[in-house]
Amino acid sequence: MTIETPQAAKAVTAVQTADWRRRVFGMYASVRRMAATDPATAHAHWISCRNDLFSSHPATPLLPEDRDTFTGLPVVPYDPEWRFELPIIPAAEPRRMDVETGTDGVVPFELLGAVHVPFAGSLDVWRLSSYGGGIFVPVKDALAGKPGGTYGGGRYLIDTVKGADLGIDAGDEATLVLDFNFAYNPSCAYDPAWACPLAQAGNTLAVEVPVGERYTGEH
Repeated sequence: MTIETPQAAKAVTAVQTADWRRRVFGMYASVRRMAATDPATAHAHWISCRNDLFSSHPATPLLPEDRDTFTGLPVVPYDPEWRFELPIIPAAEPRRMDVETGTDGVVPFELLGAVHVPFAGSLDVWRLSSYGGGIFVPVKDALAGKPGGTYGGGRYLIDTVKGADLGIDAGDEATLVLDFNFAYNPSCAYDPAWACPLAQAGNTLAVEVPVGERYTGEH
């Protein structure tokens, strides 16, 4: 007989979360391989994998009452005009962002610079300044918070510490692949118990970004 204790429950949750992240890393590895020749097929694969994770994985961010009615994430069809490979323009001065989260305490970020998105504006590029490191690029567009639009707190484009990486050139000129078709909602969009780093002023675009994952929730 297995006796459930708080520590046992924590162990189960930790293993489930680790497995979720392992699967996400694997998903993005296959997405990058496909996107090298066929970004639209890679996008369809990404949608299929995420729908499967959300519907069946024990670490899904969906609330229990939302799981039975889940039929798929609301993602707009692929538009190649929203895929870019952009150099990071280094920041003129150092800047730090400390984000209070309910699960990970205060999460520190260091500003690396920005990428200039054609016809859209500029987005800050952040480095996670704690264990694991990583590149982080959120985005909040003009559809944020509007009915049928995007999540009010913004979406994620790149979060390498969690595997969300569409391509990086690690040569002398640091460049990132920013494909807005793969913009996705953070976990707090589905479960208000999560506290996620969200897009600040430097990651807000005045234009509408009509691709990527939309938002139909009420949280």
